[in-house]
Amino acid sequence: MNINWISLNEHLKQWLQEDIGRSDQTTIGLANTGHSIGKGYWLAKGSGVICGMPIAERVFQILSDANKTDKKMEFKSCIAEGTWVTAGTTIAQIQGTLAILLTGERVALNLAMHLSGIATATREYVNAIADLPTQLVDTRKTTPGLRTLEKYAVRMGGACNHRMGLDDGVMIKDNHIAAAGGIREAIKAVRSTIPYPLTVEVETENLEQVQEALDSGADIIMLDNMAPFIMAEAVKLIRRSSSRVKIEGSGNVTLQTIREIALTGVDYISSSAPITRSPWLDLSMRIES
Repeated sequence: MNINWISLNEHLKQWLQEDIGRSDQTTIGLANTGHSIGKGYWLAKGSGVICGMPIAERVFQILSDANKTDKKMEFKSCIAEGTWVTAGTTIAQIQGTLAILLTGERVALNLAMHLSGIATATREYVNAIADLPTQLVDTRKTTPGLRTLEKYAVRMGGACNHRMGLDDGVMIKDNHIAAAGGIREAIKAVRSTIPYPLTVEVETENLEQVQEALDSGADIIMLDNMAPFIMAEAVKLIRRSSSRVKIEGSGNVTLQTIREIALTGVDYISSSAPITRSPWLDLSMRIES
């Protein structure tokens, strides 16, 4: 997934403004920081997947661009994005005016630590089913304002993205089914209004709903919160009827359950856990004296 820098730049400016406020009182109080060039490096204090280096670089670049006198800003990543590193690894080198290094430090680190945490958790889930054909995908359970970056981190961790938003595809969930009066009625209603390239996915909770989704022409059938043995039966039921329909397993996905779910034969497993349950990866910036 490519980064939309036009949109992201505006977010980064807002996040910098939130942190800086009227001014960085600490940094402007240090007389030698205004125009003095400083050097530093970024250090991984924990082991994990590094993600967010291009975003961190852009944070400092935005500050540099705002400071017309700063022409020496440079942020150089020492490792490829998505690389697993061990604690103690130097992951980036940075140079610029001390004022910019110190003012941009927190926003840049916060983003990289959060995204690296997601990428690390994602990699652990992906590794648990790496020898199986099932793919891990994310969900729309993301932090408002951070969806693009969090889904980017999922990709860096080795998984795939589900819908970016409601306009990417149709997913008929339990409340949609209740509102429409049934799966058949819901699919018929949306088929008459959506652009033809969009796929229709239906969330099902039992074998009866799976059959109804099949009979109604669903493109993707989600098996939600089913016991693994029932999920396996649902996969057999779908495969007997169609090789075209994709199958997604979901619900109660953890590192302990993901492999059992994958072994049922589903094409995809969707989970919010790598985003919603991941701890930040500890990173720090050190200024060289």
